[in-house]
Amino acid sequence: MFRAKWAAVLVCFSLLTAVPAAVMAQLPDFTGLVEKNSAAVVNISTTQKVAATEPQLPEGIEIPEGTPFDDFLKRYFGEGGPGGEPSEIKSLGSGFVVSSDGYVITNHHVVKDADEIVVRLQDRRELVAKIVGSDKRSDLALLKLDAKDLPVVKMGSADKLKVGEWVLAIGSPFGFDHSVTAGIVSAKGRSLPSDNYVPFIQTDVAINPGNSGGPLFNLEGEVVGVNSQIYSRTGGFMGLSFAIPIEVAMQVVEQLKTQGHVSRGWLGVQIQDVTRELAESFGMKKPQGALVSKILPKSPAEEAGLQIGDIITEFNGREIVSSASLPPLVGMTKIGETAKLTILRQGSSKELAIKIGTLPEEEAQIAGSEEQPPGEKVNRLGLSVSNPTPEQREQLELPKNGGVLVQGVSPGPAYDAGIRRGDVILRIQDQMIKDVKHFNDLTKELPKGKSVAMLVQRRGGSLFLALKLKD
Repeated sequence: MFRAKWAAVLVCFSLLTAVPAAVMAQLPDFTGLVEKNSAAVVNISTTQKVAATEPQLPEGIEIPEGTPFDDFLKRYFGEGGPGGEPSEIKSLGSGFVVSSDGYVITNHHVVKDADEIVVRLQDRRELVAKIVGSDKRSDLALLKLDAKDLPVVKMGSADKLKVGEWVLAIGSPFGFDHSVTAGIVSAKGRSLPSDNYVPFIQTDVAINPGNSGGPLFNLEGEVVGVNSQIYSRTGGFMGLSFAIPIEVAMQVVEQLKTQGHVSRGWLGVQIQDVTRELAESFGMKKPQGALVSKILPKSPAEEAGLQIGDIITEFNGREIVSSASLPPLVGMTKIGETAKLTILRQGSSKELAIKIGTLPEEEAQIAGSEEQPPGEKVNRLGLSVSNPTPEQREQLELPKNGGVLVQGVSPGPAYDAGIRRGDVILRIQDQMIKDVKHFNDLTKELPKGKSVAMLVQRRGGSLFLALKLKD
């Protein structure tokens, strides 16, 4: 009996000690991947010359010659006039070779405004690079080196990446060449405020200043992304890193290589997320899709018959879960191609065919007028409104008729919904507002305890807000 008990204890001990070994056996070994791909990763240093102006003494004051402070004053205030040697701003980044004849991918912000770009290879060679093209919207740039038979990376697929999958980055954080960091894919299809046309890969790979433009590898040694941004409150790594999917990068690179610039698909709409309250007001079971809040004149959307208040739920068969997922799909669609939209309009599902246009340059936004005419008395929503003047309509780019201008907002349902002074209310549910009287008539009939969608124009843009009157 005694021997049997000890035998059982030894078996249990063996099993317990075997668990860490099994776990260790499942952890990836990155050594082969690094050895095979490091040579194709480069360090990029840039120099930008900035004209300097020496500080000057106040007008009428001269530096007397031969005083004990002569050298001191001239060092800090110059000779009293403009000039001086130009200063240099240096920055560092990373990149990777995509063709043996010298094409290199990096970030737009790494080489922006650079007067000289020097690429250092793993074998310590330093080559001056030329910019073939650079694209601010995707934060990508294509460089060309005068070299042959360079080592290149192998391209993979970001679409096939799975959340939780191991990934690895090679780059030059803080100038430390060929530093290797690893982590997992945290999320896919992330949209950042400044980059609507890039569905970023989010990882927890340690990325720091200098890593920008470097490759993100999967375990097969294939590049699946271009490391581009970090989220940080300190300027250093905090566990949130973002990479541009390689499919997006290669499409941009091909256009930069062939035409020197990037053309993107365009619908000509302004969209927003469908919140829980807005979903309720539109009779939806759950919040999803991209809600159309504005349609630009003479745009593909207008020609195709898209309407304000439509909710785009599919684009070319791909489900639109949130509004952020639509711009990248449209942007990567070929100009002139006909796309199929599935929309929800007043509770009914419809399909539209739309010919994709070319995304124009960013348009300047027009702010609201500072001087407002007196408004009507505050209504049950807590709003004071007026009919916009012709001058205000022109300045705010409003239609010739319709809409009311918010003069004041008191505590109440409208304030809680986010409506503010200077907003122009264009629509309540499916009713376009004609004037102040029509607006007040509509507000009197609003139901209590139910969300109502209001279309508001603010600083040149439009958005839907969900308003609910308390029971």
